[in-house]
Amino acid sequence: MYAQIQNALAALDSAFADYIVAPIGSVLFLDVAFWDNGQPGEIVLPAVVVWLVLGAIYFTVQFRFINFRAFGHAIDCVRGRYTDPDEAGEISHFQALSAALSATVGLGNIAGVAVAVGVGGPGAIFWMVLAGLLGMSSKFAECSLGQKFRLIDDRGRVSGGPMIYLRDGLAQRGFPRLGMALSGIFAVMCIGGSFGGGNMFQSNQSFAIVRDQIPWLAANGDIGAAIFGLIMAGFVGLVIVGGIRRIGEVAGILVPGMCLLYIAAGVGVLMVNAEKIPGAFATIFGSAFNLEAGLGGFIGVLIQGFRRAAFSNEAGVGSASIAHSAARTAEPLREGLVALLEPFIDTVVVCAMTGLVIVVSGAYANPEAGESIAMTAFAFATVFPWYPIVLSITAVLFAFSTMISWSYYGEKCWEHLFGEKTVFLYKLLFLFFCWAGAVFNAASVLEFGDLMILGMAFPNILGVVLLSGPLKKDLDAYMARLKSGEFPRLN
Repeated sequence: MYAQIQNALAALDSAFADYIVAPIGSVLFLDVAFWDNGQPGEIVLPAVVVWLVLGAIYFTVQFRFINFRAFGHAIDCVRGRYTDPDEAGEISHFQALSAALSATVGLGNIAGVAVAVGVGGPGAIFWMVLAGLLGMSSKFAECSLGQKFRLIDDRGRVSGGPMIYLRDGLAQRGFPRLGMALSGIFAVMCIGGSFGGGNMFQSNQSFAIVRDQIPWLAANGDIGAAIFGLIMAGFVGLVIVGGIRRIGEVAGILVPGMCLLYIAAGVGVLMVNAEKIPGAFATIFGSAFNLEAGLGGFIGVLIQGFRRAAFSNEAGVGSASIAHSAARTAEPLREGLVALLEPFIDTVVVCAMTGLVIVVSGAYANPEAGESIAMTAFAFATVFPWYPIVLSITAVLFAFSTMISWSYYGEKCWEHLFGEKTVFLYKLLFLFFCWAGAVFNAASVLEFGDLMILGMAFPNILGVVLLSGPLKKDLDAYMARLKSGEFPRLN
């Protein structure tokens, strides 16, 4: 039976690669020709990354740099200084932020940054940070809309996110058919993304990391993977059975703890290499604008930085608004301001620190450092020889936190399409894919899931742009009320 399942998954893998992944990939990547010093050149641009960055720039200008001017107020909101516990919702601002962060702060922060630096050079870190700062405006817009159009049933359960505001918001703007179409597309892609990139990939990479540290797992590949998959599915199941309240509680403890652990180690590496930090910044800035490799090399570095930021913080994808919709607040804009902190924490703090550690340690230029997460582990091990073991634990926690949040995203989209009575089936499927991700190496299925996550950005950003006019009026009114002192601090 086990062999038959393996063969079936292998056939599925081949089918996805030939008939689904390849056609979608051809749409999501653009070949752009250019001339460099009189010579023709060509570079591949990820269409979805371009779409995300253009959206982030538009929202930053449209909302008059809300990512900077409301930063302090956003921190006050997270601290609960404007929050009445009796307001409608299921979780606090802090729990909503933690739940959304748990879906974005993951293996990409450890391995993805190393890939960006390895491929694009240290300059990718600069463009990654810039994209993260711009992405703060996208998070504000989509999460504000998630709160504004959320639905609350008789039991106090909240449903919100792009599948709701694309449908209802665009209907209010006179585009009901477009809203229904974009809502359905988003929901389908979100479900697929929750099974793939938000689940199977996390389980698969977690097992690969743990296997390298536990010889028994390496020696008993299939059996070890099956056991690991069952354990991971069991822990995920214990959390997701409680819904967003349980996810928010776990994320509220797990996310700050694992971020502080990871950042503390990074700060330790930077302190030991303090004298190298100015040179590292010079290398990063110099590489970011280096034209020695020609225009093509410059564009390549820029793309790697923007790609890493887009894949990491998911600003513009719309997923985070599903979690933020459940926050307790009577002011939709307030939760949007809380949400803009996500790209800052995920990209500007965690990803940038990872990149800086890789540069100051010299790991990016050391052939022995390896690639992906191995390069990150090598960088930390230059100061803490034992850190690869801790990094393995941290990576598993990052993956686990991503899985529990993506289970909620997929669940709400499943409920939106198929009704509440079928949600239990979704959870069973999610747990099965959690186990299957550790056991099987269905690479194209995982790639398909990643493509669907990124594909969520197309309907989401289009809808948010169409809804940005009324949202800007709401923002202007909120900021005027804040300035006038209409919102008293509660603590």
